[in-house]
Amino acid sequence: MDDLFAPRNEGRAASPPLADRMRPRSLDEVLGQRHLVADGAPLRTLADAGELPSVILWGPPGCGKTTLARLLAAGPNVRFHPLSAVMAGVKDVREAVKRAELERASGRRLVLFLDEIHRFNRAQQDALLPHVESGTVTLIGATTENPSFEVVSPLLSRCRVFALQPLAPEDLVALLQRAVADPERGLGATGLRLEADAEAAIGHSCDGDARRALSLLEAAAALAGRRGRDAVGTEEVREVAGHRVLVHDKEREEHFNVTSALIKSLRASDPDAALYYMARMLAAGEDPLYVARRLVIFASEDVGNAEPQALSVATSAMLAVERIGMPEGRIPLAHAATFLACAPKSNASYAALGRAWAAVEDHGSPPVPMHLRNAVTPLMKGMGYGQGYRYPHDEPDGAVDARNLPGAIGDATFYEPKNVGAENEIAERLRTWRKKRRS
Repeated sequence: MDDLFAPRNEGRAASPPLADRMRPRSLDEVLGQRHLVADGAPLRTLADAGELPSVILWGPPGCGKTTLARLLAAGPNVRFHPLSAVMAGVKDVREAVKRAELERASGRRLVLFLDEIHRFNRAQQDALLPHVESGTVTLIGATTENPSFEVVSPLLSRCRVFALQPLAPEDLVALLQRAVADPERGLGATGLRLEADAEAAIGHSCDGDARRALSLLEAAAALAGRRGRDAVGTEEVREVAGHRVLVHDKEREEHFNVTSALIKSLRASDPDAALYYMARMLAAGEDPLYVARRLVIFASEDVGNAEPQALSVATSAMLAVERIGMPEGRIPLAHAATFLACAPKSNASYAALGRAWAAVEDHGSPPVPMHLRNAVTPLMKGMGYGQGYRYPHDEPDGAVDARNLPGAIGDATFYEPKNVGAENEIAERLRTWRKKRRS
């Protein structure tokens, strides 16, 4: 441990960060993104064939966009030219194009890696377009934002878009174990150990960000070394993370317990408890889109037609989280959670689906009544398809008294609205329509 944490000589260059040292050197070393780099997957196929079209890599921070770009551009006679859209402008693009033309004249090609391409405005992106179109420049753009909104359509149409995912907790744990064991690029030569709780804490607090996980490990290892310890524990992780690190147990039982508590608090119309459990999930590193998806499901399953705006509010919150990310994404999540907790509740739609599903399983596929069938050919019309159909908009109250269920099912009712919220009005209308239909 002494060599790793000993003061460096003033004249000696600083060692690269652990995240840079542990950057994968081949696609086989890449953790996560199996849908792109596994055998037969798109990026693996391109790399094996030695082909590289212009591509956009879209994914959250620390998921491997830069690493994949470097690996894809690692072939022979290829020059990798990185630019950051935060710092670069049209002048830098023009210089890159000139270099690309020189490389092309020498039988080589230039791959322009444009990090955070969404930071380029329309004029800057338009300056790239003719050179990408002609093949002078092979573009690899990296973005954390949806390219459909942030990349101009002409440029986007000339690129293949690959969506990357945050690293799963098990991938982050494997990455940490690799870094601790590797004696050449990692911390293996130090004899450092990483305690299981600390390993899980880092894995669950980094929101799928490999770079952040390795940075936390490196900082925690340095802190442990200064304390004379040969192992990194949760205390070191908590201190270097700058906030309280919440640890999920290895089997993630607590994850499901807290998720259950959130849903049941919403169902109990308790906004305070719902906010607490939601905050606890987010603070523990839970994927905010997972939380948003649970709210969308709840809006239909437990609120339903008692408050018709519930699904719109929850879906809008999920879209907002997807677009703006964290930490600001917590605000629309809180908005949706409090709205859903305070809304009138009805599971009538959800229960109705269960009853309809059971009828399908019990009765199979009885014939659809003739008046509901579409007569798309003269033969079908001659056979009676569509005969007797009445257009509801021509009826005084918009309801037709014809029976629409197959005869084998008869007058079964599946949807039974509750007398709560807006669903009370639906119940009154439905009683009138059903009485008319059965008379």
